This record gives sequence, C-alpha cells and structure tokens, in this order.
Amino acid sequence: MAILDSAMIMPRTCVAADQVLLLDTVGSTNTYAANLVREGVLFGANGADGVNSADGVNAGKSAWSGHEIVVIAANEQTAGRGRLDHTWTSVPGESFIVSLVVSVPVSIMRDLSVSGWLQMIAGYEMREAIVGAVRDCGGDFDGKIGTIALKWPNDIFVEGRKLGGILAEMVPITGCGDRVAIVIGVGLNLAVAQERLPIDMATSLQLIAHDLPDAAVMRDAIAARWVQGLRSRLADFEEDPHREAVRAREVMIPICWTLGKSCEAHFVDGTILRGKANALNDDASLTIEDQEGVLHRVSTADVGVLGK
Repeated sequence: MAILDSAMIMPRTCVAADQVLLLDTVGSTNTYAANLVREGVLFGANGADGVNSADGVNAGKSAWSGHEIVVIAANEQTAGRGRLDHTWTSVPGESFIVSLVVSVPVSIMRDLSVSGWLQMIAGYEMREAIVGAVRDCGGDFDGKIGTIALKWPNDIFVEGRKLGGILAEMVPITGCGDRVAIVIGVGLNLAVAQERLPIDMATSLQLIAHDLPDAAVMRDAIAARWVQGLRSRLADFEEDPHREAVRAREVMIPICWTLGKSCEAHFVDGTILRGKANALNDDASLTIEDQEGVLHRVSTADVGVLGK
C-alpha cells in the first residue's frame, strides 16, 4: 500500500483539511480510516499530533482539539462498502474515493431527533462541492441535465441515474468519552465511460458536464470544497443541532429525489415495503405510504425509486 505525496497531488485539499492521507490502493477508505481511529492513531492518545508522520499524513499539526477534519483518499479501491453491504469498487483515474474523519459530541449522536441529519448534511455539502468544483475548474453542466439531487438517504442522483453514494459510520475515539468519530465515505463516478458504468442506472460526471480537467484535478477540487462546506455546517450543527436540523430539512426537501415517487424500501431483516414517499420528517426519517394508505416511518433502509 503505497502512500503518495498528497501536497503535490491534492494541494487544494491539503489547504482545506487538517490532515490528508493519499493512498495508491486500499481495500476501503472507510475501513482504513475507522481502523486508524480505533487504534488511537487518529484523534487518540497514540497520535497527539493527529496522525504520526510515519503514517504519511501531514505532520506538525497542533494537538487534537476535537474539530479537525482528516481526509483519507485513494486512487484505487478494491473492497469499497456501501449501505447494507453493497459494494463499490474503482480503478485509477476514474473515480472519487474519499473518506473524511470528523468528530461530534456523543450527546448529538444520542439525540435521535437530530443525529439522522448528519449523513444527509454530508450529502448536501457533497452536492454543493460537485457543482462548485465543476465551475471552479472552468467546466459547466450539460444544459439538458436536470438538478443534481439526493436520493434518501445517501445517494447522489442526476436525472434518475446514480452519480455516487455516501456511507457514514460512527467509531468510538480511544480515551475520549464525550466525542465520537464519524467516518464519511463518498464514491463518485468521475470519468467512467458509458460502457463501463457499473449498472444501467448509473452516470459519470464526464457524461453530465463538459470542459472538465482530468479526474485527479477534479477529485482535489471536489474534496477541498467538501471539506470547507462540511466544516462550516458541522460547526453550526454542534452549536445548535435543533436549529440546524430545521435548516437541513428546508434545503433537503427541494432536492430530495425520492419524495413524491413510488419506491421500495429494503430492510436488513429481508422485508420489503412498497409505496410512495410522501414526507421527509423532522428527524430525517422518510414517510412511505403503502398501497393500503398506511403510513410507515422509515429511518434505516435501502430505498429505491421505482422508475424516474
């Protein structure tokens, strides 16, 4: 597993983030990042400066204060994971494979009325980062392409096709009882040709935007904007989580691809719920009305939209 020069390859991200680790290849950036947290190398007693320089991350940072953002990126991912054991693999030069490691107070994670918004806020800020980075790099979107949307709760969609996905995982911090780490991984198709897309209902950034630089430059531009946007939103969320939950719902409703559509929710116990998604609730759950008119509040499931 070769560690690459992040300052040279991802200069914008190195400015935006507190720490950056760029790997040539990895099984999963989320798994790798979570293991660093569990071992105390990130945000723990074994890494008082964030991450030891021997691990290849920017050295010389101040001691962990609780508000850092660490970036783990890879050129190739061989065992990427999505929600409910879905997989996401990639080859060099085609994809955005980046995980952020942040921390939030344990009290927020225990408050189920607000904690569900954290992953959706990460998705919203990724959406904003994609749009901003395309324009920062001198590109623009195909005029025939509709708005980039978010499929509840964790996929990035364009015109009913999947551009990418998000997986957020909570990891205890060694020796810290009042904060918990959140590893937020995003996989995006950046420069995947039409004939190489993993599924029929997928798309790639190069297919919906034009005049883009190569995938490495786009990865750096998107990651830097994502770090900047998420840092600000997380600070606001920690200051007043209930206020920010209301704000998150307000901005999410107009761009939630799932709302108003027929859908199918797959639960971890193998059961399936079919119906229409008719509300995004205050706690970030989704209300699905089944064929008998019964309302179901869904907090954790893989929800697919049936048709565009």
